[in-house]
Amino acid sequence: MRILLWHVHGSWTTAFVQGPHTYVVPVTPDRGPDGLGRARTWDWPDSVVEVPPERLRDEHIDAVVLQRPHELALVDRWLGRRPPLVYLEHNAPHGDVPDTRHPAADIPGATLVHVTHFNRLMWDAGATPSTVIEHGIIDPGPLWTGELERAAVAVNEPLRRGRTTGTDLLPAFAEAAPLDVFGMNTEGLADRLGIPAERCRSHELVQAELHTAMARRRVYVHPVRWTSLGLSLLEAMHLGMPVVALATTEVTEAVPAGAGVVSNRIEELTDAVRDFLADPLHARMVGEGARAAALARYGLSRFLDDWERLLKEVAR
Repeated sequence: MRILLWHVHGSWTTAFVQGPHTYVVPVTPDRGPDGLGRARTWDWPDSVVEVPPERLRDEHIDAVVLQRPHELALVDRWLGRRPPLVYLEHNAPHGDVPDTRHPAADIPGATLVHVTHFNRLMWDAGATPSTVIEHGIIDPGPLWTGELERAAVAVNEPLRRGRTTGTDLLPAFAEAAPLDVFGMNTEGLADRLGIPAERCRSHELVQAELHTAMARRRVYVHPVRWTSLGLSLLEAMHLGMPVVALATTEVTEAVPAGAGVVSNRIEELTDAVRDFLADPLHARMVGEGARAAALARYGLSRFLDDWERLLKEVAR
């Protein structure tokens, strides 16, 4: 099949394009949000092809994966027709939750796909058929060493996103363990939050360096209040890291007993961070449990099989 989709979410798309199809991604001269083209920081196969918008009318497209509300208008303008449509929703709803109506509720013939069961529960899809295909992760391998008595946090734009990503909780975690915060626009985070520089360091690494750097830290902290299930959490589990996370959205499903500590009590979470720092053997044991749980539920082969079944059904 030839599948049209926009390069919106690099980590998710990297897993998706490991399938057996040809993946057509629009590319514009400025490589802006609607024409980013192939990824430059992820390893994508040759089956991902760039096509300028003006050439899409001549392309055979079997299905379109929409990810943003305005992309349907781009399909109409650039293709001049509507192939079978799948609307992939990455996020939990914002606004009038739990009464937030999904944009795909008004698209005739579309199938709505959520990445978590929590998201499907919280979005109002109206009469649009919806399903869940959980994340799949390309296994980075059991890289955890935990040699550094520090905690890793992975979040993009923590200052802009604020309470949504639990940025205001970082000072409490920094008292429990020195933090290494990985992600885009993290520079100056310690100063803005009033954390001593040695207790909160910022890192913006390319994807190829991120996993090895995270795995050197003793524990992974996931302070996110309200978002979809973070791929960074699942990647940390694949690395064999013990995780400490808020019990919000889908986290309680993703992190079973023995894979980490999940709670909405901040004191319980900070105590868990201290325990992992003080006991590397315990951290290793829990990290092995986290990796086993992640491989069982969020493996790449299951993810691709689920998408294969859905795409065949939609195209048919």
